[in-house]
Amino acid sequence: MKIYTKTGDKGTTSLFTGTRVPKHHVRIESYGTIDELNSHLGLLRDQDMDEHSKKTLSLVQEKLFTVGSILATEPKKDKRLKIPRISSEDIEFLEQEMDRMNEELPEMTHFILPGGHTTVSYCHIARTVCRRGERMISYLHENEPVPENILSYINRLSDYLFVLARKLSKDLNAEEVKWIPEKLD
Repeated sequence: MKIYTKTGDKGTTSLFTGTRVPKHHVRIESYGTIDELNSHLGLLRDQDMDEHSKKTLSLVQEKLFTVGSILATEPKKDKRLKIPRISSEDIEFLEQEMDRMNEELPEMTHFILPGGHTTVSYCHIARTVCRRGERMISYLHENEPVPENILSYINRLSDYLFVLARKLSKDLNAEEVKWIPEKLD
C-alpha cells in the first residue's frame, strides 16, 4: 500500500465518508489539532514519570483517535462510523484522575508560569494545544453540530493536563513559579 495518493495535491482532502473539503476547512483544522495533541501526548508519555500517569495518557490517546474519527465524519453520515463514542464515563474518568492528583498537591494561590522541567513543559504544551483544539471544535460546532460529550471531554482534558503538569512538578521536584504581577501605582 502506498502512503501517497496524490488526491490532495490540489488542496482538498477526504472526510471519513469520502466527501472532499478544502484542507483548511474547520473540520480538518479540528481533527488535525486533535492529531497534533495526540502526538504531544505521545512525547509526554515517553518522559520519565509514574506508570499510572503513562497508562492514563495512553488511554487518553486512544480516546483522541475516537474524537478525531467523529470529527472527520459529517453529522448526517454519523451512523456509518462503527466505533464507541465518547461517554460521560470517559469525562468522569478525567475528573476522578484530577481529584486524585489534587489531593496530593498544595493549594494553588496564584497563576503558575509554565516550565520548571522539560517534562512539565511538554505537559503545558500539550495543554495549550488541547485548548486550541477545543476552540476549533467550538467553532466547528457553531456551523455543524458536534456531539456535546466531545466538547466536554476536550475541555476536561485540558484541565487534566494542567493538574498533571502540577503533579509532575511535584514528582520531579521542579519549582512552580507563581505569576505575581508587578503592582502599578
